[in-house]
Amino acid sequence: MTRRMLTTLAGLGSAALLAGAFGFQAMGYAPCQMCLWQRWPHAAAVALAVVAFAWPRRIVAVLGALAALVTAGLGLFHTGVERAWWDGPASCAGGGSLAGMGGADLLSTDTLDKVVMCDEVAWAFAGLSMASWNAVLSLGLAAIWVAAARRGLRA
Repeated sequence: MTRRMLTTLAGLGSAALLAGAFGFQAMGYAPCQMCLWQRWPHAAAVALAVVAFAWPRRIVAVLGALAALVTAGLGLFHTGVERAWWDGPASCAGGGSLAGMGGADLLSTDTLDKVVMCDEVAWAFAGLSMASWNAVLSLGLAAIWVAAARRGLRA
């Protein structure tokens, strides 16, 4: 496969993972803060794949690999938070603080249905949460980006 084909494949993979995330959200699985963080590198990878289609340079593939590794790292960190291997951000984990909130904030019910905790697994398949699957699949996408960086334009 050529570099252009590999970068297109990797970009489509990130687009598919983003579509899956939005699909789960449409089915009622609201994302937590860390879930949203994992989407940004996928969006960057999709944009890089578009750039690579017109300008198939090695640096674009390297940046795509970095984007995939960032979202994989975030997914691994999120998995550790879900499994209580380490603490997550106080803003979205069970140990969150009420500091800085006023009485009206504490009594408001406007956002209760929108608060999603990062340390709770909303959905799992084969023992892996969405964050875990993102990490696994993103590592695969990173490997495709690396292969693209190592390939020539026609090789």
